[in-house]
Amino acid sequence: MNDFKGIVGSADALLTDMGKATTEGLADARSAAGDALCDARTRLGDARDSVTRQARQSADATDHFVREHPWQVLAGAAVLGFVTGFMLNRR
Repeated sequence: MNDFKGIVGSADALLTDMGKATTEGLADARSAAGDALCDARTRLGDARDSVTRQARQSADATDHFVREHPWQVLAGAAVLGFVTGFMLNRR
C-alpha cells in the first residue's frame, strides 16, 4: 500500500510538472506519468492476487476446521447467538 501511495504521489508530481513544462518537456513528463501509472496497475494487480490467495487459504482452513469439528462450531455459534441476543435485549 505504501508503494502504491508513493507511485500515486509521483504521478501527481509529474502531472504538476506537466503543467509547467514546455512541449518537449510535456512529452517526457507524459511518458513518465504513463510509466508510473502502468507500474501502479501492475503492483495493484499483484496486491489483488495476494489478497485473493490469502482469502482462499483462510476459507479453506475454515472449511477444514468446520468439517473436522462440527459440534464445537455449532456450540460456539449458539453461545455467540445467546450472548448477542442477551446484549441486544438489555438495551
